[in-house]
Amino acid sequence: MSARASLATAARVLRQLRRDPRTLALLLVVPALLLVLVRFLLNDGGPAFDRYAVPLVGIFPLVSMFLVTSIAMLRERTTGTLERLLTLPIAKGDLLAGYGLAFGTVAAAQGLLLAGVAAGPLGVELAHGVVPVVAAGVANALLGMALGLFLSAFASTEFQAVQFMPAVLLPQLLLCGLVVDRDRMGVALEWLSAVLPMTYAYEALDAAAGLSAGSLALPLTVVLAAVVAALAAGAVTLRRRTA
Repeated sequence: MSARASLATAARVLRQLRRDPRTLALLLVVPALLLVLVRFLLNDGGPAFDRYAVPLVGIFPLVSMFLVTSIAMLRERTTGTLERLLTLPIAKGDLLAGYGLAFGTVAAAQGLLLAGVAAGPLGVELAHGVVPVVAAGVANALLGMALGLFLSAFASTEFQAVQFMPAVLLPQLLLCGLVVDRDRMGVALEWLSAVLPMTYAYEALDAAAGLSAGSLALPLTVVLAAVVAALAAGAVTLRRRTA
């Protein structure tokens, strides 16, 4: 792998994002608006909102990043951009690392914005401060990015790429512990949730907010390992173009 090629790819992706205000709004503005919407849905907030606010700081970016990156990589293939890039001295790993750096930068902005909105105007109390919440939120966004890049290899149209969201993300959202505590699930569902990366993404956010007694280090490490594994799998399955 080449650091120079990865940085060049990251710069190209960031330039494309800068010229696409709708995508930037989806990544930065929409998650913040959804968090505000949840606040009003729960009336005056209070303990109920505090329970869901910080996990949603990571889950909303995870979903939006998954959608954007899966479609973006698919377009690279269908427009022939990927085929032209791979004729240059650039490896698949360089390409995916560049995407990771570019969207990692956006993920940091997402995490800072959402944590600021939660702790500021929405008045969520963060027991351990903003930094752990931002770190967990960025890790969640990176997980969405990595899963999107990996699964885009199995789609041949943008519609198929979008279909992976209910097929892959929604089951994880239901089983991660946000809707029902994992210790209240049946044994089979609890074991299934234990192998899903979003479970640890949720646990990391829960620990960052001080809503659980668990450590932030372990779930955060698992999430980052899942990011690396998904990017590695994406490099293996990445095709130059859609058949």
